[in-house]
Amino acid sequence: MRPVEPKPAASVVLVRPGSGEPVEVYMIRRHEGMRFLGGYYAFPGGKVDGADASVDARARCRGLTPEAAEERLATREGLPALAFWVAAIRELFEETGVLMARDASGAPIDLADPAVADRVERCLKALMANAAPLTTLLADAGWFYDVAPLRYLSHFITPSSSPIRFTARFFVSPVPPGQGPRLFLEETSEGFWIGARDGYRRYRAGEMAMAEPAEYALGYLAQFGSLDELWAAHHDGRHKFHGILDRVEFYGEGYDWQTATWKSSKPSWHA
Repeated sequence: MRPVEPKPAASVVLVRPGSGEPVEVYMIRRHEGMRFLGGYYAFPGGKVDGADASVDARARCRGLTPEAAEERLATREGLPALAFWVAAIRELFEETGVLMARDASGAPIDLADPAVADRVERCLKALMANAAPLTTLLADAGWFYDVAPLRYLSHFITPSSSPIRFTARFFVSPVPPGQGPRLFLEETSEGFWIGARDGYRRYRAGEMAMAEPAEYALGYLAQFGSLDELWAAHHDGRHKFHGILDRVEFYGEGYDWQTATWKSSKPSWHA
């Protein structure tokens, strides 16, 4: 059977200094009943849609030139590279209420201003109701996508055996000043901050189910002694790891990936 064509997607790994660890990350838990990775712990994100790739959306990006974005994404699935940054910002806004945007002067929007906070809330409600694309809502407010804080982290493609597949770009970013993630129950049942090292330990102990992108992101972030070290490592703007079927896939049952042993006769396989 021909594998399902993976859909472009983007996610954001929000990070902040931890109280007990150098780096904390914001994670969500997907509803148990969801078709794709139901009950799994992950990062806010979702599919790239047509509006994310529009000329208007790309024209409202600040902090990264289209040329630099194209150079950083080696393959783009037929989309303009900036579409992944736009999708990441939109999905983050939809799932957490955090909006990465600048005003006309180039300064991050300030939610300490009641008028700005009210406008952000109205934008969120309009976006969730599908009343208008985020690009239109930003333009009406005189704001722009602030793509500069999003540092390219990784690229993962869902294994070809999955009936639902994504080719997803992951970005790591600080939380915009004066903002914080909120829990919306449309797609997620939990939302919380956790130390990268603690999250990775809990995954290894079988306490938090995760797919490879989340597992490797936590393992990667757990290595840093501070956010300053993390940003220094990402100064070059390039992705740090990828999971594009960099393993042998076996057909059939009987192989235990935890112990790396066969529990029955070896089936046919291919690379």
